[in-house]
Amino acid sequence: MARTQKPTGRAAPKTHRGTATGRYLSSEQTGRYTRPIPKDTRRSPRWFGPLVIGLLLLGAFLLVGNYLTFLPGAVSPWYLVAGFVSIVAGFIAATKLR
Repeated sequence: MARTQKPTGRAAPKTHRGTATGRYLSSEQTGRYTRPIPKDTRRSPRWFGPLVIGLLLLGAFLLVGNYLTFLPGAVSPWYLVAGFVSIVAGFIAATKLR
């Protein structure tokens, strides 16, 4: 009896990496590859961190100052609006910090 080869489990022949066809092209071959930004250009300016902290602290100061009534004028909903806007701006800026 002649011995047959054991099946390898591969339906298609093995191809080399540089010769992919069809929809299995690499992103470099299709031209859709964007190189990562170099690390030295992804740095935030030095003033950006203190700006984030300042916006968050200003918002907290406005909210607490409105409730404790030590801000100029009477208790005003505009102090609350300004406080919350400042805090939201601080959070948005914090997500952009690198």
